[in-house]
Amino acid sequence: MNRRASLPGAAELFRSTGAVRSSESPREASESGIRRGSGREKHDAKITVYVSDDELIELERARLGLRAKHALVADRGRIVREAIAIMLADLDEHGDESLLVRRLRQEPAR
Repeated sequence: MNRRASLPGAAELFRSTGAVRSSESPREASESGIRRGSGREKHDAKITVYVSDDELIELERARLGLRAKHALVADRGRIVREAIAIMLADLDEHGDESLLVRRLRQEPAR
């Protein structure tokens, strides 16, 4: 009787899993009027966004509120991706009257 545990080989442990992609392409999504955050999947691109302490606290408060009040578990990255998708959909639909354009116009010039 062999008492050794059967373990996966290195090829299985380090195999490429590939990114899980939605079946709907970005063009199809914009044509159908549906824009969603990418959700919980492997992302190939990364950006760094600096936020103030107050913005980070508000983001964390939103995350905790989603969990406590709505039973939704989402990390900060997922919340940010959904917020971006919402703002871009609003920009696509309303253009010059979108919330993003109106807020950016209110920002003082640098």
